[in-house]
Amino acid sequence: MPANPETFLNLPEEKRKRVLDEATREFAEHGFHQASVNRMVGRLGIAKGSLFKYFGTKQGIFEHLFGHAIELFKAPLKEIRESTRDGDFFERVRRSMLAGLDFIEAHPRLYSIYLKMLYQENFPLREKLLGQIRQASTKFLRGLVEEAKSNGQLRDDLDTDMAVYLLDGVMDRFFQSVSLPFLDANAGLYKADRTTIENRLDSVIAFMKDGLSGTGAS
Repeated sequence: MPANPETFLNLPEEKRKRVLDEATREFAEHGFHQASVNRMVGRLGIAKGSLFKYFGTKQGIFEHLFGHAIELFKAPLKEIRESTRDGDFFERVRRSMLAGLDFIEAHPRLYSIYLKMLYQENFPLREKLLGQIRQASTKFLRGLVEEAKSNGQLRDDLDTDMAVYLLDGVMDRFFQSVSLPFLDANAGLYKADRTTIENRLDSVIAFMKDGLSGTGAS
């Protein structure tokens, strides 16, 4: 059945939210291959054909959900970039990482889907969708790095590409360490309370400040 996403977008916000919440639950609990549209519509109390009318296929449902998740993640980062444009670079990075933690706390199932996609090689559209995440992240970080170099907060000779690579890698590993014990590596992040996590974040920021700015952490 051909997808008609406009029909879905024209639904009342509450109904759209219910559909996305149930899709999130299904993919988070069962992954992609074992996810069942029948279970989704059973909990929603709607006809199976309705979902296919909106999205075409199970993959269409997932792709729409994924795009929705990326927009949810990007919104606070955009606000941080605009509201802190003249601020300290490392405080901007810190606030961005706090926004990431807030996202994970507010949307644990969406983050669970991301982790499944990251570690399951047979996840459909894995390279394409993970590439979209990395593209969004590196675009945001590149803006921060370039602005910090232009205003003298970062060294003139700093390799922008490598700085973005480092920041993106550190941020992604930090978030994963909060959720996955085998990635914690004695950092004290896995299932830690928020105060402990923020203290560890401050330590990470101090390390990065010393390496990227050449001014030390003072």
